[in-house]
Amino acid sequence: MPVQAQRKTPMPEHTIFITSPLEPENVARIRAAAGPRIAVIAEPELWPKQRYVADHVGEPSTRSAAQQRRWREALAAADIFWDLPREAADIAFAKWVQTTSTGVGQSVKKLGLQESDVVITTARGVHAGPLAEFVMMALLLHFRGLRHLDAEQKAQRWVRYCGEEAAGRTIAIVGAGDLARGIAKAARGFDMRVVAVARDKAKDRAHNALFDAVYGAAELHQALRQADAVVVTLPHTLETERMVDAAAFAAMKKGAAFVNIGRGQVIDEAALVENLQSGHLGFAALDVAEVEPLPQGHPLWSMPNVLISPHSASTVATENVKITEIFCYNLGCWLDGRIADMKNRLDKRLMY
Repeated sequence: MPVQAQRKTPMPEHTIFITSPLEPENVARIRAAAGPRIAVIAEPELWPKQRYVADHVGEPSTRSAAQQRRWREALAAADIFWDLPREAADIAFAKWVQTTSTGVGQSVKKLGLQESDVVITTARGVHAGPLAEFVMMALLLHFRGLRHLDAEQKAQRWVRYCGEEAAGRTIAIVGAGDLARGIAKAARGFDMRVVAVARDKAKDRAHNALFDAVYGAAELHQALRQADAVVVTLPHTLETERMVDAAAFAAMKKGAAFVNIGRGQVIDEAALVENLQSGHLGFAALDVAEVEPLPQGHPLWSMPNVLISPHSASTVATENVKITEIFCYNLGCWLDGRIADMKNRLDKRLMY
């Protein structure tokens, strides 16, 4: 009797290399979505040790010679990457990279991918909620006088006072994208008036109804003049570098609150310090800085009207779950050849 031929398992069409720390349950979700057509390489021994949940950088570490060899072998085998590797040579065979951040334009440029055919998808949308919560926390801290209450409690002093409120105030959001959507939604919940400044004010956005007015970039100062609070959400590009300069700060209302959750390079940091010291600005909450980490001895550290966050306002425990959902959806599109349907494709010309 002839021996029945065994059915061979088809070779995977693609290989994913997970290059930064990711929880086992999320790796399992990616494996399930990949199926037999995509191999998945996930080796925790090759990742840096996480400092906190959803840490994509990890503690500085050195791989052993054997680990470095395995790392290089995985890089050479992969054409799909979870997260951007640190060096251009690491992604020589990349066809698609799913990043774990939104503002990756400068990193893509440094890796020499701006003119390449490599598809870059970002984590856009994942951070809008947490960042909106940070913005409202900061503004309520300022308007509702949390630091006054804290000082009074420490002094065990019971003295009644009259405070301020957020309702009825105008918030100007510099940028009109997904982060602005989250902030506008939260601010309207506090009965604030919301205006936005956009590169293209005529653009048809699904969330345009959340804005009471949209101004163009050339009308920045017009928007700032009416704002009790200004929130910067912009990525760092050639167009946005130092867009919020000394003249922009001068256009703001005396005593206005200022929040930056975009990139530090978008503002003139020296002008910010000067306006905080003079009292022209009443308060600033900064999740980003021109140089990170913010250098020891920098005047912003010790100012009583400043709140510093170490570029962590967007990082919450559910972050990787949400990015994994985007990645798994995009995997389906990739396998079906529906590249145009992939979520969050980076526009390399605009760098966001």
